[in-house]
Formats: sequence, C-alpha cells, structure tokens
Amino acid sequence: YELESYGMPFSRTKEGKIYQRAFGGQSLKYGKGGQAYRCCAAADRTGHAMLHTLFGRALGFNCVFFIEYFALDLIMDNGVCRGVMCYSMADGTFHRMRANNTILATGGYGRAYFSCTSAHTCTGDGGAMITRAGLPNQDVEFVQFHPTGIYGAGCLMTEGCRGEGGILRNKDGERFMERYAPSAKDLASRDVVSRAMTMEILEGRGCGEEGDYIHLHLNHLPPELLHERLPGISETAKIFAGRDVTKEPVPVTPTVHYNMGGVPTNYLTEVIKQNEAGQDEVVPGLMAAGEAGCPSVHGANRLGANSLLDLVVFGRAAALRTGALYKPGQTQPELPAEAGLDAIERFDQIRFRKGSQKTSQVRAAMQKTMQRHAAVFRVQDLLEEGVTKMNDIYQQLHDVEIQDKSLNWNTDLSETLELENLLVNAMQTMYAAEHRKESRGAHARDDYPERDDEHWMKHTLTTIPDLKNGKVKIDFRDVIKTTLDDSEFQYVKPVKRVY
Repeated sequence: YELESYGMPFSRTKEGKIYQRAFGGQSLKYGKGGQAYRCCAAADRTGHAMLHTLFGRALGFNCVFFIEYFALDLIMDNGVCRGVMCYSMADGTFHRMRANNTILATGGYGRAYFSCTSAHTCTGDGGAMITRAGLPNQDVEFVQFHPTGIYGAGCLMTEGCRGEGGILRNKDGERFMERYAPSAKDLASRDVVSRAMTMEILEGRGCGEEGDYIHLHLNHLPPELLHERLPGISETAKIFAGRDVTKEPVPVTPTVHYNMGGVPTNYLTEVIKQNEAGQDEVVPGLMAAGEAGCPSVHGANRLGANSLLDLVVFGRAAALRTGALYKPGQTQPELPAEAGLDAIERFDQIRFRKGSQKTSQVRAAMQKTMQRHAAVFRVQDLLEEGVTKMNDIYQQLHDVEIQDKSLNWNTDLSETLELENLLVNAMQTMYAAEHRKESRGAHARDDYPERDDEHWMKHTLTTIPDLKNGKVKIDFRDVIKTTLDDSEFQYVKPVKRVY
C-alpha cells in the first residue's frame, strides 16, 4: 500500500488490482495447499521500479546522497559505531562522516564467484567492514544459485519467466523437473531446481555442444503475454544470448544470485554480537538491512521476491528504530583525534605496495576457486582443498601492486579495495561451508545429504581475528524459536521440504 501510494507502477489485472504472479517455493497452507500467487509485480522490472520509486521519494525529503563515494571502514570507539570513513573517487579526498547511527545497506558479495547475476559493485563491502571492526558475520555458507542465469553471461532470467509458465527442458526435450518435484515442477525452490539442473548436466542430458546448459522455453507462451509481462527479459535474452524468446529456447545454467548470510541483526535491524556469556548484545550506533544484513528471515534458502520484501520491511524498520532512538539536531560526542586513521593507513598500504601480482589475476583465482569448491554441490575433499587454495590466494593479496598511484577516478585502486573486501567474505564462506556437516537449503553436501537439526540447527558466526593471515574463527549462535507474540502467531516447526 505504501509503495503504491509513493507511485510505484505495479502491473494491473483487468479489474485494476495489483497483479500477483506465482514464484518458486511459495505455497498455501505450509506446502499442502498448492501454488500461491502472492508476488506483486511491475512487469519483470519490479526491483528496478521499486528502486526508482524510493529514490524519488527520498529526493522529495531533500535527502543528501554522496555519489561516487567509497566507504572504507567503520569508525569504532570502545565498541560503539560513530560513523564511517569514506573516499571520494571523483577528487581523491577523504571524509570522516560522524553519525549517531550508521546503517549498512551494501548488498551481497556475488562477485566472489566466477559466474553470478550480481552487479560488479556487489563486493561485500559491508561484511568486510564488519570483519575489520572485529565483529562477526553470520551464516555465510548459504549462497543461493539462481537456476536461470544466461549461459556464458550470467545475466538473470527472472523467476517470473517460470511464474508465467516457462519450462525447463533437457537435450531430450524432457520437462525433467517433473521427476525431481512432481507437484511444484519448475516452481520448486531455487536450490532444488539448481541441483536438478546440475544433475541433468552431470548425467549427460545437458544441451549444447558441450552439454553444459539447460534450455528455458518461453516460446510456447503467447507473444502478447511475453511483451506485456516479460518485456525486459525478452530484451535481455536477445542481447546476451542472441535468442528470440517467442521462437526459440534460452540457454541457462545455475548462477550465484544471493547471499543468505551477512551481518547478524535483530528484528529491529540493530547489529548484534555475542557477549562472553554467549548472549546476544546490540552494537550501539550500527544497523544493517537488505542483503548485507542477516536477521535470518530467509533461513538457508531465500524464496523468490523475498529479497525485495526484505528491503521494504527492514529498510522501514531501520528508519523507525532510528527515529525512536535519535532526534533531529541531537548532539554528537566528539571523535577521538585519530579516529579513522587506520583506514587511511590501510588505503595507503594498498596504493603504494610493491608486488608481482595484478588485481585481475588474484580476483580470477578467487572466483574460479569459489565456483569450483563452494558450488551447487559440495563434498568434504573439495571443500578442504578449497580452504587450502583460498588461504594461498588470500596471501597473494599482499603481493598485489597497482600501477596507477593517482587518487582521481582510479579504477585500479578501487578494484583492489573491492578485491580485499571480496576475499574477506569469500574466506569466511569457504571455511563455514567446510565446517557445516549437513545439507540445509542452499548448502547441499553429497557426503551429508540430510538436514541434521539435532547437531546443526544453529547459526554460524565467523570472524577473522588476524587479517594478515586471513584464518577464519568459527563460533555458533542459537536459533530463535519463538515469535514476538505467540498469541498472534505460533512458532512454525521445521519439516522436510517436499515439492
């Protein structure tokens, strides 16, 4: 209702109501009532429409945006977040931004993988800043592979394709999801579909000369429906796959899409850590929302469209909580004289370091290792090998030399800063994936195929105590098994997923 009142251009039914489509894994009566049609959509550009609507709304309130500023590190003072250190990529100046409250909304770190749907700016800057501040990240082993990234390009073919009736077929033309998920078929949850596609490819039923992709068919749907409800996807397929979706299938393959893990928060978006007694404790002055945060509403596998729901719900929660804690014009304590100096020292070390490696070389090694060793299917020996390789790659970071030493629009420098952030996140993901001896959601292990609630119904907390060697320390946090109000909504016990 609020988004509509802000002017978001939702698609409409003939009755003038907001159009709602089916999305994977969304069911009625806890999986027993068939497919749900609850995803409000703006054609196939729902997130894009939401972005522009909210940005326009923010401008209406005279919000100030610092465009082309790179957040380097949090300013922490005795356990309290007091702001953030930033670098202006346009003029090379440093800015110490003091704030009573800082909200991290920096997205995920999909670019740690070789093939992903993420923007090139999704480099896990927030999670890395949290790590450098000595705080934990949570559940980073849970990485979602979207079933339908365009083969070779990684660009996303939205789940709305299958919501509108798109079908996945192997080289024999078989609608193979009927074997893996007889009820939900192509609209099973993303991890189930991704694993099914991978199995088809591994068992020799993939499409193409090398048998390494699957066909997504939309060509049986009416062209007018594709034009009305999937116009962007039709254009994307034409540009990146050279396919006309009205006439021929699109080659797709499972591609990294979303990080369920992130900065641990409570339901108010306040960042939390554990005290010595193992109890949750709020980090004053610091919040996180969106893919950067981990209130764990997505568990081990996010369902389609719930990322946008997450943004709206927790973005709003962060604003309301900030308004409750702080008032306009409230004074701020002075910062220590050397606050933020460590961020500038780290910046200069990267800028002037001598070495034999290029940023692109180390980044490629990391991406290929993550793609190979922390992929759709995981197994102990591959994960152990991945940990060893990532340890070596992390050390190569200290041997990277950038050629351009300038401060203005220095992409060599900014990409190296982003590489460091990616590696900090990737290290924690690889270690946590190796450590979790079960299959749960997006974390699927061949050697531990079943979910083990007795031993592993707990959150993983990861930190890097010594950023020089990059070794990851793993702790755990209990899962909350109560609701805010039992009289309004009872706790739902986990059951085996059946599609």
